[in-house]
Amino acid sequence: MSKRRTIAVATGTLFLALLPVAANAMGQAYYISFFSRVLIYAMAAVSLDLLLGYGGMVSLGHAAYVGIGAYVVGILFFHSSEGTPLFSVPFLFNGSENALVVLPLAALTAALFATLFGALSLRTKGMHFIMITLAFAQMLFYFFVSLEKYGGNDGISLYARSSLPGLDLGNDIQFYYLCLGLLSGMLFLALRLVKSRFGLVLRGGCDNERRLRALGLSPYRYQLFCFMVAGAGAGLAGGLLANQTEYVSPALMHWTLSGELMVMVLIGGMGTLFGPVLGAAVFLFMEETLAMYTEHWMIYMGPFLVLVVIFAKQGLFGLIAGGHRHG
Repeated sequence: MSKRRTIAVATGTLFLALLPVAANAMGQAYYISFFSRVLIYAMAAVSLDLLLGYGGMVSLGHAAYVGIGAYVVGILFFHSSEGTPLFSVPFLFNGSENALVVLPLAALTAALFATLFGALSLRTKGMHFIMITLAFAQMLFYFFVSLEKYGGNDGISLYARSSLPGLDLGNDIQFYYLCLGLLSGMLFLALRLVKSRFGLVLRGGCDNERRLRALGLSPYRYQLFCFMVAGAGAGLAGGLLANQTEYVSPALMHWTLSGELMVMVLIGGMGTLFGPVLGAAVFLFMEETLAMYTEHWMIYMGPFLVLVVIFAKQGLFGLIAGGHRHG
C-alpha cells in the first residue's frame, strides 16, 4: 500500500472511530444514526465491488441479497414476537431476535441464493448476464410484494432491534460501533481474498478470460465463489439495515437499489474496496442534503456522476489516494 493511500485510509478510519464522540460533543447525535446507515450501505457497495471491480461481472440484481438478509431478520423477528412457529419439522422453531442467530443466518441465506442465481447467470455473458441478474431480483421483489403473511407491499415493522449479549443495539452508539466493526472485518477479509491466488485468477478472468482458459484455468468456479461471498456480504448489510430502520419492505430488493449501489461503487472507485465506502458516504450525504431543497435531487447527482466518470476514472478514492485500480 502506497504512503498516500495509507494516510487516506488511516484518516478515514480515525474519522469514523471518533465520529460518535465528536457528534455528541457538538450536540449533533443525528450524525451517529446517519453514519450507521453509511457504514451499512458501504458494506453492500464493497460486496458489489468484488463482482464489478474484481470479477468484471455487472450485476443489476445485487439488491436481492440485501433484501434477503433484511427479510431473514424481519421474518425471524415476526415469528419470535408473535410466538408462532416458522417451521415445526424436523424441530420446532419460533424465530429469533438474537443477533448471533439472525445476522449469520441473513448472510448464509443470501449466500445460498447468490450461489444459485450465480450458477445460472454465469452461463450467460454481456447483456444477457445483466438482464438475468436483474430478472432474478425482480422475481424476488414481486414474490415478497405478494406475500401477504409478511405484510406484502407494506413490509414488516420491527418493534425493536435484535438483542446481542454484551451490547445494547437499541443504543445508537453501540449499534454504530457494531456496524463499524463488521465493515472493518469485511474489508480485511475482502483484501485478503483479492490479494490471494483466488483474487489473481478472478482478476485474470476479468481482464482476459480466453487467456485464462489457455492456461488451463476455468474462471467459472472462481466467479461463482465470488458471487457467493458478495451475496453473503450484501445479506449481512441487509440484516443490519433491517435493524437500523426497524423496518423491512420489498423495496430493498428493487432494481433501483442495485443501481444506487452501483453508483456508489463508481463514485468511490471501482476495484479499490475502500472506494465504495467513500462512495456510499458521498452518495448518501448528497441525497440527504439535496433532498432538503428538491425531491428531484437525482437531477444533480447525474451530472456529478458524469464528471466523476470522465475526470476520475478510479473514482474519488483514486483522486485522493492515487495508485492504480486493484491496487
